[in-house]
Amino acid sequence: MIELVRARYDDPVHASALIDLLDHYAREPAGGGAPLSDFARGRLIGELAARPFIFSVLAFDGATPVGLVNAIEGFSTFACAPLVNVHDVVVMPSHRGRGIAARLFAEVEAIARERGACKLTLEVLSGNRAARALYEKLGFDDYRLDPAMGDAQFMQKWLA
Repeated sequence: MIELVRARYDDPVHASALIDLLDHYAREPAGGGAPLSDFARGRLIGELAARPFIFSVLAFDGATPVGLVNAIEGFSTFACAPLVNVHDVVVMPSHRGRGIAARLFAEVEAIARERGACKLTLEVLSGNRAARALYEKLGFDDYRLDPAMGDAQFMQKWLA
């Protein structure tokens, strides 16, 4: 039976599960294909805990961690309300296709509603068709304001 929990960063079991799941995701092609750095492994839990606008949801199959969502609260200036960005989504390959991701998203949505958020946002790689299909099934769509202006594109600029 799969159990969902709101991660407590001060719980060693939750902290270990989060790092292990995120490392697994980082090693997959959709996560960049490289393990988490020693720097990230050593500091991530403390950095997450120091930011009250970040939360995580874990899925366990008994004592085995099998799923994770990390989410970050932002703010919509147009709606003048919080929003929640789903930053990481992980389900172990052994447990994919069982509806775990949908359950994780339902819990994230419940937390977002508790926080008064107006919407959920996320980024997905164009080649990650399975994830995109799930997100569309859950009600996500491309971001656009005026169709004549096209869809928003996610961009980045590294500072370090």
